[in-house]
Amino acid sequence: MTVIPQSCDVLVIGGGPAGSSAATHLAQAGIDVVLLERAVFPRNQVGESLIPHIWKFTDMSGVSEKIEQEGFLTKAGGITVWNDKFHQIQFSDFGYTRPGLHVERDIFDAILLNHAESCGARVFNEVAVKKIDFSDSQCPDIFYTDKRGYSNQEGAIRCQYVIDASGHSSFLASQFKTRQTISSHLNFLSLWGYFENARFVGVDRQSHASDALGSVKPVTFVMSFEEGWVWHIVLREKTSVGLIVPTERTRGMDRQQREVFYRQTCAQLPYLSKLLEPARFIEGSLQFRPDYSYYSHNVCGENYYCIGDAAAFVDPIFSHGVQNALYNAAAATLAIKESLKNKKHRLRYSQLCENRMQQFYGFSRALSLGDFGCNGVNPGLVKNLMKSLPPLELELILLASEMTNRSENFRHLAREAGVLGQFEENFSGRKREPITALEF
Repeated sequence: MTVIPQSCDVLVIGGGPAGSSAATHLAQAGIDVVLLERAVFPRNQVGESLIPHIWKFTDMSGVSEKIEQEGFLTKAGGITVWNDKFHQIQFSDFGYTRPGLHVERDIFDAILLNHAESCGARVFNEVAVKKIDFSDSQCPDIFYTDKRGYSNQEGAIRCQYVIDASGHSSFLASQFKTRQTISSHLNFLSLWGYFENARFVGVDRQSHASDALGSVKPVTFVMSFEEGWVWHIVLREKTSVGLIVPTERTRGMDRQQREVFYRQTCAQLPYLSKLLEPARFIEGSLQFRPDYSYYSHNVCGENYYCIGDAAAFVDPIFSHGVQNALYNAAAATLAIKESLKNKKHRLRYSQLCENRMQQFYGFSRALSLGDFGCNGVNPGLVKNLMKSLPPLELELILLASEMTNRSENFRHLAREAGVLGQFEENFSGRKREPITALEF
């Protein structure tokens, strides 16, 4: 069993996309980086829909070829039925030559983590971080429990910088007590599970049997219903189906009762029930997460950076999660690399990084939830990001915002930023055939 070192330059908590990408960037720069991950990979994880934006980050880390070799399903775009209105987005309409993906996250995440190790990061699975002592601002101490052997071993490692990529547990935000659940009139619960032999929605707006995946490109399918919304993401051997509902709707239910509620709801909803008609629910696959949208007031400091879901999590309706994680990893590691060269400016580098990350999270929250001026969203930062986006990418995002009933505030920000006018006529400047029905 490899011994965990007593010190390193950078300690990364968590081996998901954010943590593994951060470790890769640092190792490639010749920085001594140790990554501690409490689970054994591959491990189950939700978030199977990835948009084409991820490729610029996987190219940066050099892992794109390994992802392509795995042969994940490529998706052409998305189709939504929201408040009985139909919308379709095709990535190729907006200049994207590389596809979005539907991935099994256990396999995808393992590829990223193995790549980090192959680049020189020292990776230790089954090691749970318990506490971080920042008494020495130059070299924090990280205390952990090593669960790799037959008995748990307590240990500590000292580093110059900590990257918290611990995911939904938000290790540092919890320790600092800075994590805030998104404020709204309703808090939501996500429930998701997996089905075998489900039909899927193709780019041709028709439903197809799973054996047509080789000839028809799938899309991510999203629909609203009275209490919330649904995702349907076809994978190579199963289909991910998630429900987002008010937390109150399942309060007091045990696991078995939640599964009954989940399966009954899926069977009753239009379109979704048709897609699942020939399908078999995979027993034991149901998972759930309450109050899943949150943010933190401070995500970066002189000697720490919170990235990915450890910093914030936004409603997953636009599949921004992995993109945010990869972006955060690139931004944080750039700040750390500069800080290692010039330590007297490391607070300044962390502040610049925090500004960029809060801008990105604010943009995602404004798009997904319609928030601005609340829930940690700085309208000025969001508008500045809108101004900096390439026209085609901005057009895609503005069109996506129209797919739900949450777009009014986002369009208001775009108008204030002076970027909406060029798209107001026909909204996109390109006429699109309206969708009036899907052939299910």
